[in-house]
Amino acid sequence: MRAIFNRLVLAGTVLAGLLSSCGEDRSGEYYALITTKTWIYNVMQENYLFYEDIPSEDELDFFDSPQDFLSSAASSKDKKNGVLFSHVDSIATGSRATSTYPCFGFEAALVRTTEGTNTMRILYVQPDSPAKEAGLKRGDWVIAVDGEEISQSSYYEDYIERPSGAHTFTLGKYNPYVEIPDDGTAEDDYNYAEFDTIGVVQLPAPRYVEEQDVLEAKPIEVSSHNVLYILYNEFGENADAVESIFTQYAGQFSDIILDLRYNPGGYVSTSQVISTLLAPQSAMGQPFLNMTYNDKINKTETLLFDPSLLSTGTPAQYNNLYVITSGNTASASEIVINCLRPYINGRLIQVGAPTFGKNVAQQLFTDTNSPNIELWLTTTYLSNSQGYYEYYEDGLLPDFEIEENLGEDLGEFGTPGDSLLAPVFYHIANGSFPVTEVPGEGSSNTGSSLSSRNGHGSFAGKCKIIDNSINHRLKLNLLN
Repeated sequence: MRAIFNRLVLAGTVLAGLLSSCGEDRSGEYYALITTKTWIYNVMQENYLFYEDIPSEDELDFFDSPQDFLSSAASSKDKKNGVLFSHVDSIATGSRATSTYPCFGFEAALVRTTEGTNTMRILYVQPDSPAKEAGLKRGDWVIAVDGEEISQSSYYEDYIERPSGAHTFTLGKYNPYVEIPDDGTAEDDYNYAEFDTIGVVQLPAPRYVEEQDVLEAKPIEVSSHNVLYILYNEFGENADAVESIFTQYAGQFSDIILDLRYNPGGYVSTSQVISTLLAPQSAMGQPFLNMTYNDKINKTETLLFDPSLLSTGTPAQYNNLYVITSGNTASASEIVINCLRPYINGRLIQVGAPTFGKNVAQQLFTDTNSPNIELWLTTTYLSNSQGYYEYYEDGLLPDFEIEENLGEDLGEFGTPGDSLLAPVFYHIANGSFPVTEVPGEGSSNTGSSLSSRNGHGSFAGKCKIIDNSINHRLKLNLLN
């Protein structure tokens, strides 16, 4: 562990000499600046899954911030779509159940019209949040803030992650105008999009918000079938929140809809509990997840479906498990899908878009010399009981592909008005998916939608989805 530090000491002899040449030994200041980064480098050399891709110490700047240093040392295999999986946290961040900064408590997509106007489409609002109290709701269009246009470069930080104070949101109604050709008939197309102002919402001062892992859970009836709907947005440390739902509604459902469209992941231990809850009795004690480390460590650890993790000791009883996914469905969410498939193949039915594609996990490292820093380092590949883990490139592919169309009425979660649930309701009622026509290709089991994977694309041909705030949340597989 001292080898790299010693080399850096030799490389820094001139600087250290200058710091002490005036009679005052200030070399300690130099060592303090590089100690944390030296520790990160040493930990990576031994534990990093992609250690062979780490640049030499001569190519790295040990005076960078810990996160910048980690970013420069990390492999391209540890990144996807601009997201670096390994990361540095501050102890001051506190509980993952509470927002990192005071906020309003909502998530949104950034949408741009052909006129160049940026708008925010509200995806969901946390309960007991300033946004909820102000009356903001799913599906709202925010067309201006404090009378000013919304900036692409700062919308996330200014209004979602860490707003600095109260704001006035102007709400609009989306009006696509129909193109009228020369013959006077209306084509089924739009030539531009416009928003009518319908009111304002006064957002009070931001505050720390208790972020709910389970945003919604309720029994619903679908064509005489009793169905349990769960909108699960993060695999937090409290798996009991999900298990208590199954206990509360035990015996009241025949099918389950697990909505993971906005779930970027979380703790592997929580995914194990929830997967055990959803696995058949025959899977108890069988391999759930394989974690394969680098060739220096040279080991594979296997987690099992473990009924002792459940308060009742008994998994849930149901017919089909419908899992709703999007390009934001990542990490621990993908573990559940990938690791349950070998045991309930044919009964696990994935609906939505292909998942993000993150098949590695991060392990926590700490150092007594840097007590305020947590290093979450990618250390393992994750595979199911059949050894499958090759979903980095394409994600996990759905059985019925459809994407959330942000240009239409989003509908309420758990209702037929939600475009991602409509094909699920059809399947529950009919035992098959609706057949839709794809222009020029005949029939296809692919749903029609005009938004695109990972929250980017266009709808109605005239508005473009630039970003969504879920993309900014870390895609986590945390080994705790």
